[in-house]
Amino acid sequence: MWTATIPPMTKSIAAFQDEYGRITGWPSDRRRAHQLAILDYLTGLFEPGRRYDEAEALAVLRDHSTLENPGLLLTELVDGDYLAARDGTYWRADSRPEPQAYRG
Repeated sequence: MWTATIPPMTKSIAAFQDEYGRITGWPSDRRRAHQLAILDYLTGLFEPGRRYDEAEALAVLRDHSTLENPGLLLTELVDGDYLAARDGTYWRADSRPEPQAYRG
């Protein structure tokens, strides 16, 4: 069974995490480096090669964030090419999804 290796808090994102490592805020666009560090942190929460439907992906983000809209994080992960998406299925962009991830 795969277990997420939660990356340790780094100085660049510590200001955006609570004592449990949950993301508590989203940096402004002027702080893009902090946004990218958060996206890298969140990517590590997704199992390589596993596919997630939208509800599962949002649940991962909801569990590791106190933001009211985890959909913002999901959008940022996809737009930043950290996660790939197709037909409502999401997977880490640095790994191939299981074959059944492709429907059609």
